[in-house]
Amino acid sequence: MKVQPQTRFTLPDELNAVEPPEARGLARDQVKLLVAEGSTVTHTRFDRIGEYLRPGDLLLVNTSGTLAAAVDGSWITGSGVAPVVVHFSTALDDGSWVVELRNGGSPLFDASAGDQVELPEGVLTLLEPYEPSGTRLWRAKPPVADVVDYLRRNGRPITYKYVGQQWPLALYQTVFANQPGSAEMPSAGRPFSFELVSQLAAAGVLIAPILLHCGVSSLESHEPPLPERYDVPEHTAGLVNWVRANGGRVIAVGTTAVRAIESAAQPDGSVAASKGWTDLVLGPDHPATVVDGLITGMHAPEASHLLLLESVVGGDVVQHAYDAALEHSYLWHEFGDVSLLLRR
Repeated sequence: MKVQPQTRFTLPDELNAVEPPEARGLARDQVKLLVAEGSTVTHTRFDRIGEYLRPGDLLLVNTSGTLAAAVDGSWITGSGVAPVVVHFSTALDDGSWVVELRNGGSPLFDASAGDQVELPEGVLTLLEPYEPSGTRLWRAKPPVADVVDYLRRNGRPITYKYVGQQWPLALYQTVFANQPGSAEMPSAGRPFSFELVSQLAAAGVLIAPILLHCGVSSLESHEPPLPERYDVPEHTAGLVNWVRANGGRVIAVGTTAVRAIESAAQPDGSVAASKGWTDLVLGPDHPATVVDGLITGMHAPEASHLLLLESVVGGDVVQHAYDAALEHSYLWHEFGDVSLLLRR
């Protein structure tokens, strides 16, 4: 099913963040922050986000850690051997993994079931397309049982063409990460520093953990997100309900946190502890009901993530925010700048 966000814009190449802010001489919490509420847009810096939060507000933070999910290999075909990069996306319940094969920065579409890829320490075997409608993603048998540990030894962070070089895995981790499992960084949490978290807590802002392991993001254009593993702990669900009952705002740090907490929403409007797989797609037909806003990076044109933003604050607010971000030369993607979008 193709999905089409309301927000429209063209992203100039010069607004792609090609390196971490640390390489630009900034601390991670010194990136730009755009705050949008209704028709009002304010430009500031992320380490001043506390000025736009209130005592009793709750930040939901994703504790998923980023994997070194890209591994170089050799794709064995009927006509020979070709170099490929395997992106390990998602661990499935039966021990197989969802993977993507890429060559020269672009996905491969002409692989077949039974194909093998020679990797360090063994062979990966393609079993079947993960989605019946395409051959971009495959369910595959990995070379070892413990893939997370295998990636620590042999992998590197997934990067796309706009990032000009490899950066250490530590630069792809948030301060909240404690459970490895995301193919790509839950990047909305990246600008938080330990010092900023301490300042917010001292000011009465509440923080609670939530988990959602992100798969590869290369499917974004016009395509809905794939199922992802999530966990809303009982104490987080209880705190969300308490904050909402007492007039506080629930603000998700990232689209991942929105998807996780909205997957735990109950028909009566409350939130219950929940875990497993979510295939929730937020948008015009399924607006967000739990969160009052979110902190999020800048998403690519036509990305399905834009639909999620629109489901929280409305399409007009997102369009207004993105127009302002372009006008003020905000940087896009995982190493870029950040917005705080609030529902009125």
